Amino acid sequence: MLWLALHFPLLPLEALPQRQSPSAVVARGRVLVGDGAVAAAGIRAGQKLSTALGLQPGLAVLERDEPRERQALQALACWAGRFTPTLSLAPPDALLLEIGGCLRLFGGAQAIVGEVLAGCAAQGYSTGWAAAPAPLGACWLARHGAAAVYAEATAMQAALAALPCAVPGWSDEVGRRLESFGLIRLGDLLRLPAAGLRRRIGSGPLDDLLRARGELPDPQPPFVFPERFAIAIDLPSRVEHAEALVFVGQRLFAALAGWLHGRQLLLRRCSLQLTHDDGPPCVLALDFAEPSADEGRFLRLLREHLSRLQLTAPVEALRLQADELVERPGSSGALFAQATAGEGALACLERLRARLGGQAVQALGQAADFRPECATRQFDVAVEVPRKSPPDSPSRAGGAIGQRPLWLLPRPQVLAERGGTPHWHGPLKLLSRAERLESGWWDEGEHGAAGDVRRDYFVARNPRGQWAWIFRDGEDWFLHGLFA
Repeated sequence: MLWLALHFPLLPLEALPQRQSPSAVVARGRVLVGDGAVAAAGIRAGQKLSTALGLQPGLAVLERDEPRERQALQALACWAGRFTPTLSLAPPDALLLEIGGCLRLFGGAQAIVGEVLAGCAAQGYSTGWAAAPAPLGACWLARHGAAAVYAEATAMQAALAALPCAVPGWSDEVGRRLESFGLIRLGDLLRLPAAGLRRRIGSGPLDDLLRARGELPDPQPPFVFPERFAIAIDLPSRVEHAEALVFVGQRLFAALAGWLHGRQLLLRRCSLQLTHDDGPPCVLALDFAEPSADEGRFLRLLREHLSRLQLTAPVEALRLQADELVERPGSSGALFAQATAGEGALACLERLRARLGGQAVQALGQAADFRPECATRQFDVAVEVPRKSPPDSPSRAGGAIGQRPLWLLPRPQVLAERGGTPHWHGPLKLLSRAERLESGWWDEGEHGAAGDVRRDYFVARNPRGQWAWIFRDGEDWFLHGLFA
């Protein structure tokens, strides 16, 4: 496995879609995070607000909004569904994407990382990242700004050993104790006896370190894409011009496109609701000529609508909802990378035989026999063309033959019988009339032959809802096949 960790260090600030520079988010009277202009003025996280205002008199101060941060992180998770179906939230400001199974699709780790970072930048998010085999290790490295792919566990462990002990975010008490012991780097912890260190700082930090190194299992709770898509964003300041809503709409439609990829759906119609501080909301209906999941197409249509929209009142919130969806049709890629356009099935079989050998590629055809175990045969498609069944063959018997399952057991399985009713995972309910089959007298007694069979076949269902093909001979009930 290969986990891509995305860290959003400015999420409390960048979760606000409309802001002016310089701006900073404060919590409990101290600076939590600021933009580039704030950092250039010498303002750092943890400083008092009065100090920050002294260094930057024109600073725009914003209160922290944790529900909005969580909403932004979930919207980013929906957007990331276009890259992988397996992802997890790492609150309060990180995502974990399992990209090991998607490398061939995107052309390697660097290619998928480049697309992810470009998408984050297009939505206005500053991103730190790292990719590693262990999710917690990747997250720690991303928070430290590693910006590298560690495909092997040994390379990841060496990078983790160089990180300061403050990176994991352990409690201040643990940090003070480690500092008093003279431990500065995570690698220093591994040089001390584990039992004594656990007594002094507890088992939690050391277990975290082992999970980060991939030495303890670390299952991640998967992010579950919602059944219905509806996301709202409250604007921190009122917007009076419709064109200014495009940036906020870009985030909403990016999340929608990712959600569509994750749910394997296409969008035919959606609605964007504009909430005003005074007056009823305005609803923009976006209809598409054909179902789509293309974010660029969504934004182009949104710009067309906003360019003609005259706002009756300032907008304070947006809400995007998917109204009409269709299933994404499946498609198959070429079996061979160099397959020519229009290559038929027989040409494909020729190439398979050349690669795997003649005996490894066989076709399944019908045989003129009413006995189920004798009704199919294998043949070599390269030397034998399957003949059409004669009009009186079992395959063309029409109503003379009842339902047939696609899955036959290698040998019929004897069923238990209670009160005259066959049982298979509970009592079986017969759903069809008896289909009498008497055939095979000509090979009675031959070695390996099915011989003369006399059976009554039924379609049946058990309490679990499984459909079975069963028969009764002169002595017992048997299970012979299963319906898909």
